Order: sequence, then C-alpha cells, then structure tokens
Amino acid sequence: MRYLTAGESHGPALTAIVEGVPAGIKISEEQINSDLSRRQSGYGRGGRQGIERDRVAVTAGVRFGRTIGSPVALTVVNRDWENWTDRMAAFGDVPNDLVREVSPRPGHADLVGALKTNTDDCRNILERASARETAARVAAAGIAREFLAELGVEVFSYVASIGAAALEEDDPLLAAPDYKPLDIELSDVRCPDEAATEAMKAEIDRAREAGESLGGTFRVVATGLLPGVGGYATAGERLTSRIGAALFSIPAIKGVEFGLGFEAARRPGSQVHDPIVLDRQTGFTRDGNNAGGLEGGMTTGMPLIVTAAMKPIPTLMTPLSTVNLDTLEVEQASKERSDVCAVPACAVVAEAEVAFVLAEAYLEKFGRDNMTDIKAAVKSYQQRLRTMSR
Repeated sequence: MRYLTAGESHGPALTAIVEGVPAGIKISEEQINSDLSRRQSGYGRGGRQGIERDRVAVTAGVRFGRTIGSPVALTVVNRDWENWTDRMAAFGDVPNDLVREVSPRPGHADLVGALKTNTDDCRNILERASARETAARVAAAGIAREFLAELGVEVFSYVASIGAAALEEDDPLLAAPDYKPLDIELSDVRCPDEAATEAMKAEIDRAREAGESLGGTFRVVATGLLPGVGGYATAGERLTSRIGAALFSIPAIKGVEFGLGFEAARRPGSQVHDPIVLDRQTGFTRDGNNAGGLEGGMTTGMPLIVTAAMKPIPTLMTPLSTVNLDTLEVEQASKERSDVCAVPACAVVAEAEVAFVLAEAYLEKFGRDNMTDIKAAVKSYQQRLRTMSR
C-alpha cells in the first residue's frame, strides 16, 4: 500500500491516489474528515486555517462504503484557490501584474529549489514544498488507518514539547500508550496534560509577539501490534528504516527517535535492552519497552513509540536576511501567510506516515487481496504464537 499526491498550496485542489488497497476495508468519510480537521487544529495556527475547511471527496476505489480492490482516489479542495486563479492558472498568458517571489526564505526549499529547476520565481517551488500538501497525505492515510483498525491496531500522537515548554513524564515509554485520546484532542496543543498545555500556549504567545516561530517534539504511538511484523534480512525490510524515512519525508522534521533513542547511547546495555518474559495468556512479551516496540527492524508486540522533532516554521513575521534573485542585493526574506507553531498538526501528519508503513508491513505478512483472507491469516498467526509459548 502506498500513496502519491499532487497539487499546489494555492491550486484548485490536492489529490491523492492510494494503490495496493485490498478489497473489503470499511471506509468512513467522517473519520477522514475528522483527521483532516485535526491536522488544521492547534494553538498558533495562521490565517490559512480560517479559510480552509478541509473535506475529502472519494472519487474512485470505494463502493457502498467499502474498498473494491482498486486504487482509491481522494481529493481535498483548496478554497483559497478563488483568490489565486490568475496567479496559479494552469494555462493562459502570464498576468501583467504578476509579482514573482524573488526573496527566498532561509530554512525553506525556495532557493535550492529555484537553483535546481532553473526558475526565477520561487513561487514554483514553495507552492509544492508547502506543508499544505500534507492534507492530501492525511486524507490518503484514512485508508491505511481503517485497514489497521480492523486488525486491532490504533495509531495516535501527542505533543511532548513546544519551544522550551515540555510535558513532564517520568517514563514516557510506559506512560504514552495509556494517554487518553480525548484528553489529547481537547487540548489546544494536543498535549494530554493541562499544565503543560498552558505552558506551551504561553510559549507560542511570546513567539507571536516577537514575530518568531516555534518548533517542538511529539510522539506517535501504535498499539495492538503483533510481534514479528517487518523484517531483518535486508535493509529495506526493517521498520526502523521505513518509518524513519516516512517521518523524514514530512517538511520540517529534523530528528527521529525510536524508544529511548539517543538516551540509549548514554546507558549501559543492562539499562537499555528489555528482558523477555513469558505470559501464559499472551505469550512472549517484554519487561519494559525501551526499544519502543521494535527489535531488529521488527515489531515486538509492545506499543510502537516514535519521537520526532520539528524545526520552527521558516516564514517569520520578522524576516531574516536573504539575497534578491533579481538584484542580487541583500534584503528581507518574503513573508507568506503562516503559522507561529504547527507542531500539533505535524503530529497528525506523522500518524498518517506511520500508519502507511505499518499497513504495508501487515499486507506483506498476511496477504493483499481481501480482508476476509487477511483476517484469517492474522488469526492463524496468532494461534501459532500461542502454541509456541505453551
């Protein structure tokens, strides 16, 4: 299962096509729209979120609420397109009053993209490099999430820090799976702790007043995973490499940790690795989850816990200096309508990426054709694991 997206930030729409979809997955437009709404939420978002009210239109691959085994096509309309029809037209003459973007923003794809594609208008780059594209990813991931949910796997996220404000956790690797999604979604910054939420909001307020932007960290958690999903024999099979690559595909992600992450490098092995224990009811398991649910590139059956770091958004209301592409003189970088902080939204996009990787790994192990056969294969595998542990 994989996706392809197309569309520009201020174009008519964003489009996603998901292929490798088995037949028989129950699909809910309401659930996809709920995820799209979560992607737009969060304290510190900018004016664009007041314009867009993202809704998905499923135009292929689903009949009477279930997938039929063919590629699924989804569209999310850009309401702001009506303000950009002349400047972003697919055909016709260039408007006489067109203002090119010639002041590339430090930290964005503007300059290096212009150099790569030989254009004198950074608009050609920033329209696609914009995080607006991730709305299509979230819509597409609705297919992967529904597939996983039918197999008992749930994926959620929460914000651990914004700027200098952080959620205090004694042991996040044990606490994270027990956080209540309702507490997370009721928070303005998608943090399960009220005091940390207020501290993060205060950080955002200070950044807004200073014309700054803020990044932060978040965790993606997947529960209900079976052990042995993924692979160890080749680099491409390992879920560590696949999930890491998926998360780094999100604009602004600068770091990814599995379980203890970098902390594991500071501890001796006896304080890092999770002892194996035998539970007569559930089978082989771990006495701890420092590995974050992955060993040797495969799931252990413990919750998957991945932490990611997002850098501050490059568009600043107090811009940094840059070089004008026309005059080659120093000036201030351009300003697009932007957020002060988008960490809560980025976490939702990360959920989507993790869901896609896990869905494909399950399909590789249990078959691809239809949900009836896949569920039967999962049940048989579970029975074998119970037999091995007795």
